[in-house]
Amino acid sequence: MEPSIERIRAGEKGAVAQALNFVEDIRPAMRADIERFLARLEESARRAQVVGITGPPGVGKSSLTSALIRELRQRGVSVGVVAVDPSSKRSGGALLGDRARIRYDVSDQGVFIRSMAAGEQLGGLARASQAAVQVMAAAFDLVIVETVGVGQSETDIEDIADTVLFVVQPGSGDTLQFLKAGVMEIPDILVINKADQEKLARRAYLDLKGSLTYKEVAEGDWHPVIVRTSAVQGTGFDELADAIGAHGQWLEKRGRAAHRRLKAQRWALATFTRLAGELGIEEAGGRKRLLRLLEESEAATHRQCLGLLLDQRSAG
Repeated sequence: MEPSIERIRAGEKGAVAQALNFVEDIRPAMRADIERFLARLEESARRAQVVGITGPPGVGKSSLTSALIRELRQRGVSVGVVAVDPSSKRSGGALLGDRARIRYDVSDQGVFIRSMAAGEQLGGLARASQAAVQVMAAAFDLVIVETVGVGQSETDIEDIADTVLFVVQPGSGDTLQFLKAGVMEIPDILVINKADQEKLARRAYLDLKGSLTYKEVAEGDWHPVIVRTSAVQGTGFDELADAIGAHGQWLEKRGRAAHRRLKAQRWALATFTRLAGELGIEEAGGRKRLLRLLEESEAATHRQCLGLLLDQRSAG
């Protein structure tokens, strides 16, 4: 039975949970029904701001998410969270570590958290993350996607989130490692968590600030900001929420729809590459041809873009 879009838009947790179960169904026979449901959901979506939180394991992403949720709820912002957990090697399901660590008021109807198994997916995200985000975005004002924390390869979040937070821990050496890896090119907001370690946090701040001087930012583009937070002291989360809001406002001025369409195209091409392989890309005419096809089409969502590429392969 297809979930009620009206109940989802009303933020009813039961309806949201039903919809998430529905879109995560991997049976081939359900694919067409899921596509139709997501298309209908897209037409009535709230266009919530999607915030991706990424960074290495142990950096404190879950404690940061907990504190950020409290700050946002104090501001009257409803929040949906997609927490991508490591997978159980036995069952393949989520180990539920993130949902267990994220602390929130379970009676609060303005907060909903869903754990998803990363499976064998690289990039820190679950395969069904995009569909889950779409459901959450129809129900809540802001959606947080917390990646599994796989390290230097988790850049897929850039193609799903409107705003990317990259979290580092003072004194861990992560800052320089990620500068080398190129992951530092994707964040809109850099968060130094556990900033109560004042001397180490100051050093991390200077490293990050120095790295931003090498990043070319065109006139009118967003300049990444650095925020220091401490869950122990409960500090910095008001500033973090302000930075998230400021980036959301900047996106609105620049045209959020165009920004999301570009991300959808990149996500679709990356997903198509995983499904078809490099040989499939060549058989479909090559990357440049596929990108041109996406740009010239009316496809605007992640799934529409991917569907176009899959149709192109079938036609070829």
